[in-house]
Amino acid sequence: MPTTRADGAAPPDTADLTRLSRAAADCTGCGLYRAATQTVFGEGPRRAEILIAGEQPGDQEDRQGRPFVGPAGRLLDEALAEVGFEREALYVTNVVKHFKFTERGKRRIHEKPSRTEVVACRPWLVAELRAVRPRLLLLLGATAAQSVYGTAFRITRQRGEPLAPPDELAGLFGVAVATVHPSAVLRAPDRETARTVFVADLRAARER
Repeated sequence: MPTTRADGAAPPDTADLTRLSRAAADCTGCGLYRAATQTVFGEGPRRAEILIAGEQPGDQEDRQGRPFVGPAGRLLDEALAEVGFEREALYVTNVVKHFKFTERGKRRIHEKPSRTEVVACRPWLVAELRAVRPRLLLLLGATAAQSVYGTAFRITRQRGEPLAPPDELAGLFGVAVATVHPSAVLRAPDRETARTVFVADLRAARER
């Protein structure tokens, strides 16, 4: 992996998602850009009522340049449809925009982003929130939740609870709900139970 830099992202001062996406394509705010194929920015309607944020792109996302198009994305799409969400109506993104991985033979194995990398990329998420201003921010996984609420946040304690925006993000979204990342469901020993609980979290978020 490349040596991590921590200069941080520097999004342009705009609410135009197209301009933000183009600017993010050239981001060198941390060292992850060196090994990744491309920046994977968010996608969806500018005025989506719900913004979903995961951890980082995976292998397929890095190759295709779109968020949540790999196995975890397929599970997410199925679960969203099950509770009545339409993917096309949502804005979907990740808190880190480049794929961090370790090469193992011909395979690229996901590696968790460091706190430095999450913090360096956070301005892009803030810019997306400022552009979309969703009513609901759905955070998938601990990395996404901690990007917004800090390292003290624990999915195990606060999963499914309605959360007000932190002071520095006041006005950028209505309420947040955190749950596990769909990749955690795929890795669970009892996948059927994990999926049932995940769908229940999404259903509760929809009701809010």
